[in-house]
Amino acid sequence: MKRSKMLAVAGLTVAAVCFSGCSGKKQDAAASVRPENTVTLDVFSQLANYSGLQTGWFADIMLEKFNVRLNIIPDVGGAYQTRMESENLGDLVIWGSDGEQYQNAVRAGYLLDWEEDNLLANYGPYINAHMKLALQKNKFLVSPDNKLHGFGHGVSTTPKDLQQFFYTWDLRFDLYEQLGTPEINTLDDLADVLAQMKEICPKDDNGNTTYGVSMFNDWDGDMVMFVKALATAYYGYDEFYTGLYDPSTGKFHGALEENGPYLACLKFYNKLFQMGLVDPDSLTQKYNGMSEDYQNGTAFWNIFNWMGSGTYNSDTHVSQGKAMYPVAPKDARPLVYGQNVYGAERIWSIGAKTAYPELCMAIINWFCTPEGFLTTQYGPEGVAWEIKGKKQYLTDFGKRAMADQNNTEMPAPYKGTFMDGSFKINNITWSVDATNPLTDGETYNRYFWPSELKDAQYAIEKSWREWAGAANPDAYLQKFNYQLAPGTLYSAQPVPTELDMKKTQVCEAIKTSSWNAIYATSDADYDRIVAKMISDCKAYGWDDLEAFYAEQAQKRAAAERAATN
Repeated sequence: MKRSKMLAVAGLTVAAVCFSGCSGKKQDAAASVRPENTVTLDVFSQLANYSGLQTGWFADIMLEKFNVRLNIIPDVGGAYQTRMESENLGDLVIWGSDGEQYQNAVRAGYLLDWEEDNLLANYGPYINAHMKLALQKNKFLVSPDNKLHGFGHGVSTTPKDLQQFFYTWDLRFDLYEQLGTPEINTLDDLADVLAQMKEICPKDDNGNTTYGVSMFNDWDGDMVMFVKALATAYYGYDEFYTGLYDPSTGKFHGALEENGPYLACLKFYNKLFQMGLVDPDSLTQKYNGMSEDYQNGTAFWNIFNWMGSGTYNSDTHVSQGKAMYPVAPKDARPLVYGQNVYGAERIWSIGAKTAYPELCMAIINWFCTPEGFLTTQYGPEGVAWEIKGKKQYLTDFGKRAMADQNNTEMPAPYKGTFMDGSFKINNITWSVDATNPLTDGETYNRYFWPSELKDAQYAIEKSWREWAGAANPDAYLQKFNYQLAPGTLYSAQPVPTELDMKKTQVCEAIKTSSWNAIYATSDADYDRIVAKMISDCKAYGWDDLEAFYAEQAQKRAAAERAATN
């Protein structure tokens, strides 16, 4: 069925609206496709932590702008396999990586070709004009059929700059000050400090027991996410298949490597558990439980900037002299990513069986415009943010919402809290550190807007700045011997078919055994669990997998050399 006929069948009205490329006017699709009757689109997102209809302020915006409701379908409970078997992935399809599962969907013909019938040119003009390198990467280097099926997340406008530090080592700085800011040179020193914090602050805001760290398993992929992420934050190694990759040497460090980064960090979490510093609900509580822990001050430390300080540092806490700020071990070598004009691995795509291809494309296109991207990040325009004189500003409400999304009520006509309406698809189009063309060179990252760079408002913030000798987390972390992972054209290839089953068995063994090892009650118990994990994985075919991973590491290293040269 041709798309012109599909429009008639769906009862859609088409209104052509033209906009200039980078003027001060709002950006939108060259042709706006809005159904007469409200349409519900299925959004299969491998990155989502939410299931059901998008709610709150963002749902209202989508209803007003596109007359659509978004039904978010996370990749849990075998959702990917079920949808592949049904031969219908959904309307909007967001991938956690551009590897095996995405490529299998392309081979099966389950993703729309964006160039067919000029779909991208007619309904994705902003993408077409401003993301050409990312589109070319998807077509020629990622998609096995050499057709255009989308683009990867975090697209940048320049390859020259660093992204914002993602791993910031947030620590309860008020408790750290009470302890006299003892030296933290190593992970072992950090464990001792967390134990001392628990002694002076045994209860959280609600009177519950405190811990050093709270975790969840929703985002475990080939390995336990918190373990591999700590290796990234501490050693500067990037996640790479079932292990970690060192950008400085191009070497692959497998998850089973003796004294390697993954097992070293796994042992650290077990040490915290044996010290009573791991929330025992970490394995079962899921993302929302972890988020509540940091919101309530249940846990004192988190390596991610948005999980720790981004959740705990509400106006209430900071005004009380309580806050989380970066305090990294002095021997840490945090990884920082370079800007990537080609886009990264989390792909935006459209299901081949959607009845609304034009509408889906127009929606993704709007997500890529300055107005749309700022809305997904910070809330409704004019309510949470605005652009005046080519400068970006958070409104007073926007500042409150960014400081405490869980408890900030939306103004009329919106309902619920800011968090209720937050962008549930959980992916980005641009890098937040990309330049907004509607400004005088400002990026989308509010932390670096001139309007937001002000003197410390609260005593605790001023105290941290004096201790760190820096005005913000990035300035502090740039003092470390950080590791750069440059943006490149490299795209991880799926394991060969003959290794599929081996990888499935190995990854399940690593994840299950890693959590068991974290909860080990003694060193002997830990050693037994890890030894069995290694022997089981070896029996499943780890050596064959490791050889393939090492070969891919060499290809990534070559791409990085090309990019940096």
